[in-house]
Amino acid sequence: MSKVYILGGAQTDFERNWTKEGKNMVALLREAVADGLQQCNIDFDEIEALNKENRIAAFVGNFIAEKYTEQGHLGAFLTEVNPAFYGVPSARYEAACASGSVALDAAQTKIMAGEYDLAVVLGWELMKTVDSATGGQFLGRASYYDKESKGVDFPFPKLFGRLADETIAKYSLDEGRYMEALSKIAVINYANAKRNPLAQTRSWFMSEEQARQRGTETNPLVGGRLAVSDCSQVTDGAALVVLASEKYVKEKGIKDKPIIKGYGHRNAPLLFDKKIEESAGSEYILPWTRQAVLDSYRRSGLTVSDIDIFETHDCFTSSEYAAISAFGLTEPGREYEAVESGLIDFDGGKPINPSGGLIGCGHPVGASGVRMILDLYKQVSGEAGRYQVEGAKNAMLLNIGGSATTNYVFIVGRE
Repeated sequence: MSKVYILGGAQTDFERNWTKEGKNMVALLREAVADGLQQCNIDFDEIEALNKENRIAAFVGNFIAEKYTEQGHLGAFLTEVNPAFYGVPSARYEAACASGSVALDAAQTKIMAGEYDLAVVLGWELMKTVDSATGGQFLGRASYYDKESKGVDFPFPKLFGRLADETIAKYSLDEGRYMEALSKIAVINYANAKRNPLAQTRSWFMSEEQARQRGTETNPLVGGRLAVSDCSQVTDGAALVVLASEKYVKEKGIKDKPIIKGYGHRNAPLLFDKKIEESAGSEYILPWTRQAVLDSYRRSGLTVSDIDIFETHDCFTSSEYAAISAFGLTEPGREYEAVESGLIDFDGGKPINPSGGLIGCGHPVGASGVRMILDLYKQVSGEAGRYQVEGAKNAMLLNIGGSATTNYVFIVGRE
């Protein structure tokens, strides 16, 4: 398999509200592109030169701008960022909250096939253009809308609340122990976010006492057993990374850049009920997620013992809990051991979400996969600043779309 290098990139400050600033999607894209290219030492003149040689393409991840911003045809909007993108092949890729990963997959595939030497991958979402209830209905389109979300207030908290219910039932877990593990997961992500200068919740308060007090005025329930503390954020933001071929890296004399070592992509049944029905014979609550992880290990030649950090899709604490065994950190049904032992803490042996994850860093849905791989790049390059995990050589991400319907895994590491 030909090598795909990550040259770097940038993300916007996920704390910002672009509507309140009076800025639209073009302003968001211009800022993300300018910052990302600068971090990679690429200017617009080089974009033009590479385009003349048919060596560059762009890949845009976005879930549902048609609802949030009344705009489609999103791949073409890079031409509004800078005229250097005139003529550059560009398109939009969508798979709900895994839209960024689909764009990444398309980009790496084109480079591996020798079609292009440079790929600009940009994920973004503007979600604060509407109130939270309206936004919840928009996000319901990531499920089977007519059967699972239409007319339901905040459908995804309810779906992942059901994941909590099914996890307890499948493994005959003590409910109190399970919910305590979810509380600790939330607290870890909020604490990690305080180290991240671009995290949405870096100035927010969260303690174990607060996380445990579900169903109270300060932590109301939003879906079954899950409360506000268990939920990822409504976020405006964009993230950009630049992928490059081995040929480009050699031409430029670029040294010590991480590579994509492995990936996995599996789809589960769309309906949550069918997921549970089909997974009854598996030891995993989300067997397709586990298979995507195994595919990534197989392609990379690595095992869980080789992975130093994980960035996972904690859209809810129940999804991070299920990811623990999918990664291979514990046996399925014993995920609480990794939480209780401190294994997944920032200073633990296998830290999860040192960035703060979706709960702490934020979740602009079309950007999350790209933001995750950017954080893997930062970690294995030693560029993560205050949230750097010392000695990180290999890192894995899990990005899911819908109720774990689309499952993407990438491993990034040093050569």
